[in-house]
Amino acid sequence: MTPFIKKNEIKNNWLLIDAENVVVGRLAAYISKALRGKNKTQYTPSMDNGDFVIVTNIEKIKFTGKKFANKKYYRHTGYPGGIKSTSPLLLMKKKPEEVLKLAVKRMLPGGPLAKKQLTKLKIYKGVSHPHESQNPKIIDFIKINSKNQISVS
Repeated sequence: MTPFIKKNEIKNNWLLIDAENVVVGRLAAYISKALRGKNKTQYTPSMDNGDFVIVTNIEKIKFTGKKFANKKYYRHTGYPGGIKSTSPLLLMKKKPEEVLKLAVKRMLPGGPLAKKQLTKLKIYKGVSHPHESQNPKIIDFIKINSKNQISVS
């Protein structure tokens, strides 16, 4: 029988990821697992056991293929005929942090717990962030991502 984690046993770590030259989808998948706590041995689906994630250099994030110009993000205003769309190209000019936030949000399950977990994601332009006092653990995502790549020759 697997023991479930209790609220007083939860320890949230702080992770720092540099998003320079990193693909959006791969980074979002890693972040969503960290926010939910699935990277820990004491994962419990109904508890918020995830880590805080700080992402810097968001303006230098990459897309694969032609997605940067051709991908569309849709939203609805709530009125008849109120569908609105935008591309990552336009979204990066206005709010670059929104591109990663949307990707992570869509990888989390729907519901109140996912909304709470998404508040643990902190995204910043540039290298500086106001969370130095939490002593975040630096994650070299490019190194992790290159280990998972399978080269076909």
